[in-house]
Amino acid sequence: MASKQYSFIAGALCLLASSGFAQTPTTSGSGYDVADSTVVPSRRAPQQTEFMQGTYNFPAKPRSMWEIGIKGGSFNVSGDVPTKFFTPGFGIHVRKALGYVFSLRLEYMYGVGKGLNWNASTNFGNNQGLTTNLPAGQRYIASGSNRVFYNYKTKVQDLALEGVITLNNVRFHKAKSGFNVYALLGIGATTYDTKINALNGTTGNYQTAYNGVTGFNDYKNRKDVKDRLEEILDDDYETPAENDGNRRPKLGGNTLLPVGHVGAGIAFRLSKRINLAIEDRYTITRSDLLDGQRWAEQVNGSPVLTPDYDNYNYLSVGLNFNVGAKSVEPLWWLNPLDYAYQEIRKPRLMILPKPVLPDTDGDGVTDQFDQEVTPQGSPVDAHGVSLDTDGDGVPDSRDKEKITPTTCQPVDADGVGKCPVACPDSTCPGWGARPTDCATALGNLPSIAFTGNTSRLNESQKVWLAGVAATLRNNPNCRISIVGYCTESKAKQSAGTARAENVRKYLVESEGISNDRITVLVGQQGGDCNTVDLRGE
Repeated sequence: MASKQYSFIAGALCLLASSGFAQTPTTSGSGYDVADSTVVPSRRAPQQTEFMQGTYNFPAKPRSMWEIGIKGGSFNVSGDVPTKFFTPGFGIHVRKALGYVFSLRLEYMYGVGKGLNWNASTNFGNNQGLTTNLPAGQRYIASGSNRVFYNYKTKVQDLALEGVITLNNVRFHKAKSGFNVYALLGIGATTYDTKINALNGTTGNYQTAYNGVTGFNDYKNRKDVKDRLEEILDDDYETPAENDGNRRPKLGGNTLLPVGHVGAGIAFRLSKRINLAIEDRYTITRSDLLDGQRWAEQVNGSPVLTPDYDNYNYLSVGLNFNVGAKSVEPLWWLNPLDYAYQEIRKPRLMILPKPVLPDTDGDGVTDQFDQEVTPQGSPVDAHGVSLDTDGDGVPDSRDKEKITPTTCQPVDADGVGKCPVACPDSTCPGWGARPTDCATALGNLPSIAFTGNTSRLNESQKVWLAGVAATLRNNPNCRISIVGYCTESKAKQSAGTARAENVRKYLVESEGISNDRITVLVGQQGGDCNTVDLRGE
């Protein structure tokens, strides 16, 4: 029968464990966002601010939920009298995480333990529960022919403060787990009240009935003896057992003891706020009277005190509930490595160094795209090639005459040309050209594109305008128009006017083109607001 009970219990525990796994699929992520400041208490807000600004490497510890648990199970005393299995125990606790591994738990437990010795004893003359605690006419008479079967019922209450160590939430190959393994160590205070079943109602003791129980020393007949004793005893437990008297303090009339606790358990995560726990806790006392008996059999006619202390064990199954608003799960359910691994894989808050790309000649174009090694300080285009504004074959860095008209080329080694006094023939472009021919003579002039709301000219745009100025010098009878198109709003119109004016100003002030050769037209139709076109007239 007992084996069937054990099989049933083992099967139930396996079912609970499997249901815990089935309802809690493992997902990636630690369960909270380290950048979420709403779960950070105000006292840690400065650290969180520094972390988000990149001046401190560690995020602030979040506010985590409290755990409230209720449990029930089997309470058993380990003493001189064999315990009865599956006597009830009940408990409740509150628990708070101090970190990802360590937490504190305050627990109250109430247990009722019972025991019955199947082996008879003859040395009961010093047992106060059977002698001095009974009326004179009901006391047990100790002699060689009389025997007793020790029994007891004790009610135990304890309050304990326990440190709980989580053993499996720091995981290197998994974000989180559906179960949590832990160990505990604690101290507390216990009160107990032990009584024995010494009287058969109020008529007398059981001594005569005890003497009639046979086979009490035969181990094979243990079950038969216990069954016989169950028929004899009435389950009243009316007589106070021996206790320490005034040697120990009392609380509510019960003996008060300091105790220590050790234990271990496993919890299965059913949801973010509920988990089921199976736990075993063992309590160490310094009393030999939890079972009401401390005397061993006589040696050479003298009673002997048992040298060991009584302890008790509490095996329980419980439900735990996580409570708290604007809080993350209790930290023992979270993996502290998750944030670090996420930042390594997909940086979001990590401060990455700026990439350093090689530029051997220091012209501002990286070697990957640089098509020419140029001297230090030489102006280059987007491909790293030296600029030659007037196209005379001498780069600007060595050209002493950056704008040499085509009619004055070829040039010498310094880029200086020799211009003729007059055009030798009608092939000179622009010489003597009529205004109506300037559109052909000037060719396709560039458009100057701007980005955003800026109206300032950059270096690339200035290079394009220098080429336009050279073309105008080669065609002294030609004019150009600067055309802007912004008409959407007053702000756009203002930006378009400023851009066209900056183009005109650069040609006049920086390139020496006469202002009367330039016409500015703004607010025109049919073009892009971010572009200024140049047209020959």
